Amino acid sequence: MQSFLKPHRIVLIALALAAVAAAVVWGRWEWLGESKYQILILKGIWLSIWLTTVTMVVGMCLAIPIGLAQAVGPWYLALPARIYCTIIRGTPLLMQIWLLYYGLGSLFPGTWVQKSDLWPLLRQAWPYAVVALSLSVAGYEGEVMRGAFRGVPHGQLEAAKAMGMPRFTLFRRIWLPQALNRVLPTIGGETVLQLKSTPLVSTITIMEIYAVAGRIRQDTFIVYEPLFLLAIIYMAIAGLIVFMFRWLESRTPQRTA
Repeated sequence: MQSFLKPHRIVLIALALAAVAAAVVWGRWEWLGESKYQILILKGIWLSIWLTTVTMVVGMCLAIPIGLAQAVGPWYLALPARIYCTIIRGTPLLMQIWLLYYGLGSLFPGTWVQKSDLWPLLRQAWPYAVVALSLSVAGYEGEVMRGAFRGVPHGQLEAAKAMGMPRFTLFRRIWLPQALNRVLPTIGGETVLQLKSTPLVSTITIMEIYAVAGRIRQDTFIVYEPLFLLAIIYMAIAGLIVFMFRWLESRTPQRTA
């Protein structure tokens, strides 16, 4: 407890509490009592959490083979994986979202898409948001997993092979767990960044919590209070994410060199 309550942290906590008290006392919060805004806020929070969770899971499922291909794969797998990571990390996420949402209609003009069985899904915005955010996670974490796979001690892998362990069992029980253990703090940070990337999907009509705050500002002409509430919500969710990953780190055996 003493290590946590350092002077700079005490000052920051005091400033945060003072800001909250001032906002509560002098702010205009009458709109918060309206049921329509309460429902919108709850739906927006749920959608932000859902987008973060789903895209992190899907992105990591893609990042593992991408990182493995770069670490030990043949050149015809490693080269495309490296190019993919370079493109994703070198272009803005907003541009990737717009290319998927607006660009696919230009690639597939005509009415045959609207007559297909997939049209009820393709006409909505959330599939494009999930795909774009997941591909972004895969591109960034694919590079991280490449380093994690190469960082696992080679002697352990050789010992498992010498004992006759099948390749898939070796990967599932030794290589992958140790690689994930090494990058667990990085994945936690990426999850927080992913949460803060979800406001970009509001540009394609998805009503997550950032879009809800914008809607409240447009309806009430109140600027600062919705943004202040938005900041508190993001900080609370980010704090829960950090706490969860630190708990996972404490439950995970420490790696050895």
